[in-house]
Amino acid sequence: MATLCGCSAFLALFALIAALLMTFSAAGLGVTWPAVCLALITGLLSLWLWRLRERDGGTDRRVCVLVLGDIGRSPRMQYHVLSLSKHRYDVTLVGFLDTKPHQDVLREERIKIVSIAEVKGLQVGPKVLTYVTKVMVQSLQLLYVLLKMKLQSHILMQNPPGLPGIAVSWLVCVLRGSRFVIDWHNYGYTIMSLSHGSTHPVVRLAKWYEHFFGPLANHSLCVTNAMKDDLQKNWGIKATTLYDRPASIFRETPLKQRHELFTRLANTHPQFKHSRCEDVDGEVETTVFSVRDLTDDTVALRAERPALLISSTSWTEDEDFSILLKALEEYEDFIKGGACLPSLVCVITGKGPQKEHYRKLIDSLHLEHVKICTPWLEAEDYPALLGSADLGVCLHKSSSGLDLPMKVVDMFGCCLPVCAIHFSCLHELVKHEENGLMFRDSQELAEQLKSLLSEFPSSEGKLGAFRRNLQSSKGQRWDDNWDQNVLPLITAP
Repeated sequence: MATLCGCSAFLALFALIAALLMTFSAAGLGVTWPAVCLALITGLLSLWLWRLRERDGGTDRRVCVLVLGDIGRSPRMQYHVLSLSKHRYDVTLVGFLDTKPHQDVLREERIKIVSIAEVKGLQVGPKVLTYVTKVMVQSLQLLYVLLKMKLQSHILMQNPPGLPGIAVSWLVCVLRGSRFVIDWHNYGYTIMSLSHGSTHPVVRLAKWYEHFFGPLANHSLCVTNAMKDDLQKNWGIKATTLYDRPASIFRETPLKQRHELFTRLANTHPQFKHSRCEDVDGEVETTVFSVRDLTDDTVALRAERPALLISSTSWTEDEDFSILLKALEEYEDFIKGGACLPSLVCVITGKGPQKEHYRKLIDSLHLEHVKICTPWLEAEDYPALLGSADLGVCLHKSSSGLDLPMKVVDMFGCCLPVCAIHFSCLHELVKHEENGLMFRDSQELAEQLKSLLSEFPSSEGKLGAFRRNLQSSKGQRWDDNWDQNVLPLITAP
């Protein structure tokens, strides 16, 4: 009621001033019609801005989280949303809805998902024209969505991708009096340079764009101390390091749940099926990894089971999966050469632009002791599979050298040792010879697989030692980390 009264009073005052100006103009008192029009336009703009910035009792408890990407494949931003809702903030999550977000996000009443369409741009003419039209249309789309929603206390945005989201979000925050927070996962221009080269005009423009608009945010978060130092030194941005931490769903998977997962996967992926029928009476349920006794519902892992190797990817240029494929070929050669090593089932999860390219390479391999599958897992099955695996592999090689692979964070949450390709700041996460190993090429990875799996399935070797180190040194989880580093930024006056 107070809001309506205030608006009515403003309109009445504006109408009175406009009527006086028109009266003066009609009476020839030196007030021209252009001046009247300018006053009317100014008044309307003032009214519009006043309405945009109009606060109510719930404004301070509303936050918009913006992802110019697939929400379902943006786990860190989903964690932000869940943390905000746990602190009784009403969250509007804006992004593409290509894959299903986590069930906790979908179930939470305080979280509203606003789906936006991915803009393609003009599909005729040069690529630059396509890119320019895409940016223009997406800018208008974001402006409409962000200005239409109720006034938010903060807009929290993931970067990259940040074009045109950073500029649009900053403008909306200026117009509405909201605070703008950027969560720097990497630098967008460095990812673009992987496919276009660092000297390409579009890459140089993207670099200028991030350097110009990035410092305009009220607060910045980043994923490593190396990035924090770089933002301060080269961008003039004071950022807070918010390390990725595993959510509580990432943990070692109980044996029965493993068997249920393997059984479901065996329905669509023959690599999980056990080829031999061991009980014609149907008293056991089998997978290549596990056996369930139907008489007493007990589950056991097979002593002669293959090792389960897992990697996840977005199938982009910053991950060269030919390294893993070559290493698996070398591992096959080790076995054929007489090495006492287990067979492997290698699961590579994820979606992305280069998936079909690598699937063709995988299909061209003729491996007897190594089986490879590339499923897309539901959000609930992915942590369960990580918690069931024997070894993880990470091919993420940071385009900037300043971000860390979240997939390794999730693997460590499941106490899963990792072999990860080396880059400059990886030591902030992977401790070589303590919780995993770092490699530089396919040959080194193959030797590491041979060394780690030489005593499989025994837990007495190096692989078991790495797992025990992870079990005994479980660090801070996401919720505590977020409460310590982000909540003070959101609640600050």
